[in-house]
Amino acid sequence: MSDAISKVAIIGLGLIGGSWVKGLRQKYPDWNVVGFDRNVDSMEQAQQLGLIDAYAPTAAQAVLDSDLVILSVPILATREILCEIKPFLKPSALFTDVGSVKGCVVNDIRDVFSQDLPNFVLGHPIAGSEKSGIHAADSELFKGHKIILTPLPETSASAVTLISQFWQDVGAKVELMEVSHHDEVLAATSHLPHLLAYSLVDTLAHNHENKEIFNYAAGGFRDFTRIAASSPKMWHDIFTANKDAVLDALDLFTHDLAQLRKAVAESDSTTMMGVFTRAKVARDHFSKILARRAYVEPMKTQQINYIAQPGGSLSGTFRVPGDKSISHRSIMLGSLANGVTEVTGFLEGEDSLATLQAFRDMGVVIEGPHRGRVTIHGVGLHGLQAPPNTLYLGNSGTSMRLLAGLMAGQSFDVEMTGDESLSKRPMNRVANPLREMGAEIETAAEGRPPMLIKGGSQLSGITYTLPMASAQVKSCLLLAGLYADGKTVVTEPAPTRDHTERMLKGFGYDVQVDGDTVTIESGGELTATSIDVPSDISSATFFMVAASIAPGSDITLEHVGINPTRIGIINILRLMGANLELLNEREVGGEPVADIRVRYAKLKGINIPEDQVPLAIDEFPAIFIAASCAEGQTVLTGAEELRVKESDRIQAMVDGLQILGVDIRGTEDGAIIQGFGEAGAFGGGEIITHHDHRIAMSFAVASLRASADIKILDCANVATSFPGFIELSQNSGMNITVE
Repeated sequence: MSDAISKVAIIGLGLIGGSWVKGLRQKYPDWNVVGFDRNVDSMEQAQQLGLIDAYAPTAAQAVLDSDLVILSVPILATREILCEIKPFLKPSALFTDVGSVKGCVVNDIRDVFSQDLPNFVLGHPIAGSEKSGIHAADSELFKGHKIILTPLPETSASAVTLISQFWQDVGAKVELMEVSHHDEVLAATSHLPHLLAYSLVDTLAHNHENKEIFNYAAGGFRDFTRIAASSPKMWHDIFTANKDAVLDALDLFTHDLAQLRKAVAESDSTTMMGVFTRAKVARDHFSKILARRAYVEPMKTQQINYIAQPGGSLSGTFRVPGDKSISHRSIMLGSLANGVTEVTGFLEGEDSLATLQAFRDMGVVIEGPHRGRVTIHGVGLHGLQAPPNTLYLGNSGTSMRLLAGLMAGQSFDVEMTGDESLSKRPMNRVANPLREMGAEIETAAEGRPPMLIKGGSQLSGITYTLPMASAQVKSCLLLAGLYADGKTVVTEPAPTRDHTERMLKGFGYDVQVDGDTVTIESGGELTATSIDVPSDISSATFFMVAASIAPGSDITLEHVGINPTRIGIINILRLMGANLELLNEREVGGEPVADIRVRYAKLKGINIPEDQVPLAIDEFPAIFIAASCAEGQTVLTGAEELRVKESDRIQAMVDGLQILGVDIRGTEDGAIIQGFGEAGAFGGGEIITHHDHRIAMSFAVASLRASADIKILDCANVATSFPGFIELSQNSGMNITVE
């Protein structure tokens, strides 16, 4: 389609338009480019620099017979130029602009050209410089930057495609946006910062000590005020053209600034830390904040694959990241406690950070995390505030299910959503019993996210027997019980992890545990405490299995949580003949921990006891690897919950192991695995993980007993539970690289 362009007219020879044309000329050297600018010097300089072939005495003559017209003039000059060029613009000519405001340009175009606008594609490059003028034109200016196109309803698709191509030709990333939304977003993210920079410099320049102020200005002042060196004329026009949106953003800012001034005046440390910590996170995740998202998604746009090479053995003493379940709960209960809670060993993975961000969005001041340390300024059971937007929880089912219980007791509405994987996972297991308690909850089809929980519901305690063992459902109801009239009694068919009960007690809240029944009653308070999060036994599992199957291995995993409701992996590996010792057993913050030494052993197949299944539900992908290396048959039953995790983990493991040559058959609630024993090995192959972190890490471990490379696709979500997995694996002796 670009072949249809032979003559190009650029009206206005400044930095932005000039840089685009400079880049395009490198791609399309045969184009005949004619320029026009009210400044003759700019036209002469553009021609000398080779940006244009010729310049015209008027805008009308410049566009005559042009196939593409680029408008790069001050916003308030647009209407005059349009009126001048209208009689000379041929009907087939493609028209675009580079202005920072779109609403007023659209109004001008409609007034001048009426409704016949199929070839008008308005655009705005999110790039620039404090420098201005044609002499500053840079063909690399847009490389890696976003270009927002705001096509009109009547704009032809082919015109949008062609303008998109021209921006991509200079390295830009094209996005489409509605005109009104563009002006609102840019008012807050570009126009307001420029207004503040101009104002600050002007204020300080009028100060009688301005010489000292500017003489001793540090980097922060220079960074913030750099944009005040931009073109005053251009920004005058922008503020005039986008006045309403700029004023809305300015009003919001001045309101918040007044609150911050009050906090500084009153030495209100909590409010100040809240502003500063929220701002730091917003800055770290700026692109998502602009999109009004509550948390940053895992890197779905980045394709991360693992190449696991065969062989190797493990050695050393090391510590895996903190327990994810305990990290989640430390943020939740710390936020609802009275006082300041200090957390160490916090897991800085995507899932735990999603929970942390959700409570920041609800007004809780949280410092960190920094090297596993988090400080939570609790607001009490009734101190949460309505979040400004939907709570985005990424891939974390734990966050959504536990938060559902807490949100059911709030006075405000909350909508919770997540990524593609979480949006497919069932939430009726928590929604239905919460409805029995009086909560008003809406979900998508089949009980899937998003979940909308209406505020102001009066909850009543219920007696509920879980249809299947689930720590998440149990915890959800116990947390809702903090706000429900009367007692909430939950009975489970088999033991599940009891981190919630233990931590509630650690925060001073009365919880009654009688065998398989837990009872909680509202009316109490949570008191801040200190929490040392033990290493996650689920993360330790991959190294326990790795050391068990790789000849010559001998490792010690430090400070691992061995909660009785989580030690199914230890019990199952021991039944299979693993050489596994618990050393230095102790209790830290109400949770039992130990160092675990694991050495290579000849494993044997077993019938996995069903009473161990709930105690190892997250560890089964790795257990499948151990069973494949064992001598004889391993049978798993009673594990139907594995089919509704981040993926259908039974099917994902069956499919992957069959690719690697393992004799395995999936069943409705488990699998039958014929192990190849000490003399056998996995084959090579390409594994589909379905974006499931535990599937990815399990097949990485399989490479220790493989005969060829294993390529593991879509491993970005490993960060949800185990940041640093690759580095720790490589340091301990596994041969894994990232593609």
